[in-house]
Amino acid sequence: MGTAINCDMGESFGLYKMGEDEMMMPLISVANVACGFHGSDPNHMRATVQLAKAHGVRVGAHPSLPDLQGFGRREMKVGRDELANIVIYQVGALVGFLKAEGMELNHIKPHGSLYGMAARDEKIAHAICDAADIYRVPLFGMKNTLHEKIYKERGHDFVAEFYADLHYRDDGGLIITRVHDPVDPVDAAARSLRAIEEGKTESVGGVDVEVGSDCICVHSDTPNAIEVARAVREAVKPYLEKAA
Repeated sequence: MGTAINCDMGESFGLYKMGEDEMMMPLISVANVACGFHGSDPNHMRATVQLAKAHGVRVGAHPSLPDLQGFGRREMKVGRDELANIVIYQVGALVGFLKAEGMELNHIKPHGSLYGMAARDEKIAHAICDAADIYRVPLFGMKNTLHEKIYKERGHDFVAEFYADLHYRDDGGLIITRVHDPVDPVDAAARSLRAIEEGKTESVGGVDVEVGSDCICVHSDTPNAIEVARAVREAVKPYLEKAA
C-alpha cells in the first residue's frame, strides 16, 4: 500500500469562496469534505462530491466543532455525548450526498481544533470513535498521539498523516493557526519525502520528531496550495498508491 495525498475541500460557504478545489482535485487521491459546521453548505457539499467523482477521488468526511465564524480553529468545551452527536450529524449529511452520486464514505478526519483536541484528550478521542462506530470507516490522525492509541484500541483502522504545509512543535504536535501563510513548495516536498523515507520531520525548534506518512495532507486554503500540491506530488510520486 502506497502513500495518498489528501486535501481539505468543499469549504466555501454561500457566496464566499475558499480554496481552489477545481485545480486541486486532479492532484490528490483523497478529499476531506467539510460538512457545514466550519465551512461548506448543502450546495457546496454536493458540488464537491460531484467534482471528486469526476476525478476518481475518494471522499471522506471532515467534521468540525460548531464554529463557522472561527472556521473550526477555536477550541470549545463540549461533552463526549454531545460531541459524538455533532460528528454523527455532519458525517450523515455527507453520506447522503455520496449516496446520491453512487459513492461510499472513505474515512473520517476531524477538522482543526477538534483534530488537535482528540490528539490529547481521551474523552474527545472516544467521542470521535463513538461516531465512527456507526460508519465503520478508517480514521485519519497523527502518529504517537491519542489518535493512534485510542482509535486503534477501539478497533478502528488508523491512517497516520503528515502535514506538508504546517509546522510541528518540538513535542510532535501541530501548530494550527487561524489563517495559513504561504509555504515554500520545495521545502514542503522535501519534508514530505523525508516523512515517507525516514518517518521524521524537523520541528520549529530543530528537533527531529516522528511522523506518519500513510497520507500527505496539503491544505486548500494555503495561499499557494496548488504549487505546494504539485511539488509534493512530484517528489513522492514513486511512493504514491496505485490507482484501483
